[in-house]
Amino acid sequence: MLTDQHINVIKSTIPLLEGAGTALTEHFYQRLFRHNPELQNIFNMSNQQTGRQQVALFEAIAAYAKNIENLAALTTAVERIAQKHTSFNIQANHYAIVGHHLIETLRELASEAFTVEVESAWTAAYQFLAQIFINREAELYQQRRDSHGGWQGSRAFMVINKVTESELVKSFTLSPVDQQPVISFIPGQYIGIEVLPTGSQYKEIRQYSLSDKPNGETYRISVKREPGAVQDEVQGKVPGKVSNYLHDEVNIGDEVMLAPPAGDFFFIDKQSPTVLISAGVGVTPMQAMLESLAEQKYTQQVHFLHACEHKDQHSFAQRTEALIVQNNWQQHTWYMDDASNKAQAQHSIHHELMNLTAFTPESRLPIENGNFYLCGPIAFMKFAKQQLLKLNVDSARIHYEIFGPHAEL
Repeated sequence: MLTDQHINVIKSTIPLLEGAGTALTEHFYQRLFRHNPELQNIFNMSNQQTGRQQVALFEAIAAYAKNIENLAALTTAVERIAQKHTSFNIQANHYAIVGHHLIETLRELASEAFTVEVESAWTAAYQFLAQIFINREAELYQQRRDSHGGWQGSRAFMVINKVTESELVKSFTLSPVDQQPVISFIPGQYIGIEVLPTGSQYKEIRQYSLSDKPNGETYRISVKREPGAVQDEVQGKVPGKVSNYLHDEVNIGDEVMLAPPAGDFFFIDKQSPTVLISAGVGVTPMQAMLESLAEQKYTQQVHFLHACEHKDQHSFAQRTEALIVQNNWQQHTWYMDDASNKAQAQHSIHHELMNLTAFTPESRLPIENGNFYLCGPIAFMKFAKQQLLKLNVDSARIHYEIFGPHAEL
């Protein structure tokens, strides 16, 4: 039980946490994998190499400590993490292992400050939060297991189609080996895929957005090859082990293991104008939304805004254009190189940075009542969100998806 005394002690340790920074979570993961190497079958080790996972965990711990008296403020974060955990098939016993190594990390890094009182408070706080996750994840597992076409854990799927969508992206259509129906999903959600790449000691699990509308029979994911040549404030230069394996070695007829669809980023049908804003491979969940909106003959205004380096990296370009024309929607595209723009001089093709204020009256965005969905690199989404906020779009109407460990925009 989490008492007032526990809460006061937790709050008193916030300066200690902030002083330790990501050294705390780096030590934690080193300890965890040293004593429980089997967990490397679950954790994304590429995110360990870039440091993204360590940063995400530290921010989560700090947020929990700061909001220990107001856990309602963490509801969105808890749901996002719980959804992601189900795609890794995280179980209750994993929380005991993680909790043990977290407490021992605090003991080893802050031995003088880590009194019996502090240990008791953090143990209670961790167990309290862990039970919240365990309960919510149990609900999600049961919902998906009991739904038509549902299951829990891993299920074997066969690749029945592999298509090149652009210079960097390939789509994989996956059909269940047992030839039974598959559970539906909400456009925008992702699916967890488990593979054993050539030369890898451990299994690898990744989440990829579903890029087509639900059909009850198959799933489609669209995977960007990550060459490891890009570096920004969050990501390091680590080649995508799974993306390269999928591109180069997984072909039609091969089998992979899937977890049921999950994710807290999805289209919310409020019968209001919708704006989809993406960059690069962030187009994948938007494509699922566009396909679904077209199928249901969505009666509200739809705007699709997409940015990428050049036209050869523009995934789904022809299909998207067809959907836009058929449904009389609005589309604007930004290419970063001049060659693409000279080759395509339409009014809806731009070459500067995406500017959400420079629209004609005919194509003006629905600032007052639209719902905005963002997906792409973190820096791009920060840039887009800042523009929307300056336009006085209510933050509650801005929804976004971040690939990999979560980060706030």
